[in-house]
Amino acid sequence: MSSSLHPSSQEILKRFNLRFPKFYEQFVSTEIQLENLGLARKLYQTRQVVICTEQEGEKTAIHFAAPNQPSLLRDVFGVLAAYNLTAHNLSIHGQIQSPTLIFMRLTVTRGGKPLTGKTQENICRALREALAGRFEVEEMLSVERFENDYLEDVRTEFYIDQVFHLPALLVEGNTQEGVFYKIANAMAPENLLVVNANLIVWQGRTRLILYVLNRQASSIPDYLGHKLADRVKQRLTQPV
Repeated sequence: MSSSLHPSSQEILKRFNLRFPKFYEQFVSTEIQLENLGLARKLYQTRQVVICTEQEGEKTAIHFAAPNQPSLLRDVFGVLAAYNLTAHNLSIHGQIQSPTLIFMRLTVTRGGKPLTGKTQENICRALREALAGRFEVEEMLSVERFENDYLEDVRTEFYIDQVFHLPALLVEGNTQEGVFYKIANAMAPENLLVVNANLIVWQGRTRLILYVLNRQASSIPDYLGHKLADRVKQRLTQPV
């Protein structure tokens, strides 16, 4: 934690950080911690999902705070897929203590370019509506493009991460249209809370490592985790 912060601010930030997994304070910069705290305050004041956008060179950054829920990733990536956005970087920090908020940051492009102001407005509106449960993301998606188009050469693996000490689900497949939505949609029936993520896109492959807890924010034993990974793979590779 930065020593330049006022002691009272340090204390507030310290209490806020206790709601996250133990690795959070060690591996997340003070700048990001303060950004998340600011988003949490705004969410508390407005009682609404907080979504912000900003330009980052040739990309657009979207970051938001919302109550964590198992369908959240499916909704977020569904909106991105509906608007034909490409995700380049992903950062997720989820709380494990009440009120179990989630803070997500994505850098995206559309057609290799940053988003225009009007597109940013439309995406923020769609995200708010989806996360508030006022419409189903599937209504925005083409059934032919996304529900019946399965991933190729899929690999899934469940393990306990030895650094973060959290259950981790690795999902890897060929990079293709709507890949993140398809992964999130396959995970949604498992009723999991995502509290951190690691994204790697390399040589036509997408690898997404999601650190997960059950709906009660508790750990997942190995024997259940391996079955979970098998079910996710089955949904990604076989028609229902």
